Amino acid sequence: MNQDFDIIIVGGGAAGFFTAINIVEKNPKLKVAILERGAEVLQKVRISGGGRCNVTHACFEPNELVKYYPRGEKELRGPFHQFCSGDTIEWFEKHGVELKIEDDGRMFPVSNSSQSIIDCFLQATQKLGIKVLTGQSVQSIFKKENNWKIETQNENYIAEKLILATGSNPKIWEMLQSYGHAIVSPVPSLFTFNIKDSRIKELPGVAAQVTVKVKDTKLESTGPLLITHWGMSGPAVLKLSAWGARILHDKNYQFTIFVNWLNDVDATDAEKKLKELKQEHAKKAVSKKSPFDFPNRLWESLVLASGIETETKWADLSKAQLQNLSNQLTNGTFQVNGKSTFKEEFVTAGGIDLKEINFKTMQSKLHENLYFAGEIVNIDAITGGFNFQNAWTSGFILANNI
Repeated sequence: MNQDFDIIIVGGGAAGFFTAINIVEKNPKLKVAILERGAEVLQKVRISGGGRCNVTHACFEPNELVKYYPRGEKELRGPFHQFCSGDTIEWFEKHGVELKIEDDGRMFPVSNSSQSIIDCFLQATQKLGIKVLTGQSVQSIFKKENNWKIETQNENYIAEKLILATGSNPKIWEMLQSYGHAIVSPVPSLFTFNIKDSRIKELPGVAAQVTVKVKDTKLESTGPLLITHWGMSGPAVLKLSAWGARILHDKNYQFTIFVNWLNDVDATDAEKKLKELKQEHAKKAVSKKSPFDFPNRLWESLVLASGIETETKWADLSKAQLQNLSNQLTNGTFQVNGKSTFKEEFVTAGGIDLKEINFKTMQSKLHENLYFAGEIVNIDAITGGFNFQNAWTSGFILANNI
C-alpha cells in the first residue's frame, strides 16, 4: 500500500520539524508527513548546548552573521536577509518559547532546557495535523512522473514534493548522487586538539585568552583556550577546527600550532615588558606570581619550560632566559596528534554542492519539487547557535516558497 501526501519531509530533526510547521501554518490544506529513521525525533536538539539547546546567536545583522560560516558565507547572505536571528526569536516567542541572551551572545530558552523546544515542535505538529512517523529508514527514492516515491523498510510513500532534512546522512547523499547531485565529501568540523606536552599536562581546567596559528597555513584564531586532559579546547581551538576542517583533515590531524598566551603582544614587546619586570621585582622569585592576565599555574609552567628554576629571582635572569621566556609566552610550539569530538555536537563540513541549490527557494537546481533544509548541504558554522540558525532560515525560506 502506498501512503499519499502532498509533502514528505525526510528527517525528524530541527530543520525537518521547523519546515513542516511553517509549511502547514502557511497552507493548512497541505497533507504533510515527517519520516524519521530513529525511534525518537529531535535527538540532536535534546543534547545540543549541554541539554539546553543553543537556539541561535544574538547577531542581528545578516552581513555580520554570515561571517560565522566557514562554508556557506556567500550563499546565506540572501536567505539571512529574509529570516535572521531576530525573526527566530520572534517565531519562538509566538510559539510560547521565550529566549534569553547570554554574555557570549548565545541564545537559549529561558527555561534552560531543550525540552521547551521539543515540546513546542511536538505540540505544533500535533495541532496542525502533521504526521510524525518514526522507525522509517529510507531505503530508496524514485522519481515517478510528477511524484516522488519513497520506500522505507516497511512502507511506501508517495508525495508531490520531497524535502530532505537528513543532516550528515551518507546513505541519503549516495541516493542523491545517483540522481546526479555532487556531494562534497564530509570531514569533521568543530573538534578539539589532542596534545601530549609536559607544559600543559598538569593544567586541565586552565583557560587563557590567546591567539593560535597553524604552522605552514594561513589559519589563525583568537579567543579563549581551555587546557583539557587530552590537550586543548575552547572557542579559539574550535574556531580553528571549523575554518581549517579540510586543511587539517588533509594533514591527517598531525600538525604544529603556535600559541601566543599574551594574545596580541609580540615577542619584542614581551621581552621589553620582562626587562621592566626584572628591574621592578629584582628580589622576587620569577615563578611565584603571573605578571600577565592568565593563571599562576600556567605562568609557572612556562617559566620552568624556559629553563628557569623555581627559586630563580628576577635579578638573576640571563639574556637567554629572558628570550626563552618571551618566546614561550608569545610563540609556544605544540604538536597536535589527532582530534577529539567536541561534546556531542558533532558537525561535519560537506554535503550537497552549494552550486546545485537555488537559495531563493532551497530547491534543487537539478530536480523540480526536491528541496533541502539544514546540514544536508555543504554549510556549517562555528559553535554558538549558528548551525541551528541555518536550519531555521532554510526551513522558513523553503516553507514560504512551497
